[in-house]
Amino acid sequence: MRVTEIKFAMTDGEIRACHPVMAELRTHLSDEEFVDQVKRQITDSGFQLVYLLDDGVKAVGGIRIAEWLASGKCLEIEDLVSTAAERSKGYGGALFDWIVDYGRQQDCKQIKLVSHVMRFAAHRFYLSKRMNLEAH
Repeated sequence: MRVTEIKFAMTDGEIRACHPVMAELRTHLSDEEFVDQVKRQITDSGFQLVYLLDDGVKAVGGIRIAEWLASGKCLEIEDLVSTAAERSKGYGGALFDWIVDYGRQQDCKQIKLVSHVMRFAAHRFYLSKRMNLEAH
């Protein structure tokens, strides 16, 4: 798979370009609500929106770095989604691997994510990426 670019969405236009992909996971947010909420989360909680481009946005992730008393500095994956039309082409895996590498570069001790208990396909993906199920 050829990946042309993975980058952080910083401008309104970049954030808006991620919405159609993220809307497949977060269906309740309109385009404007998505842009406003992402900008607010970037300012208020250190949220970062990262996306993979290959002739358009193919995968999007929402991450933040936080420090926990129990485990130290961690990168948390809040959302990770690839467009349904492009699933099983490696885009989600490539973005996941990039996020993990970014966490290492930021000296994070752990990569954490939260996935709804009923998202079985997502769990298979995360288990294939050597993530552990630690809580329900």
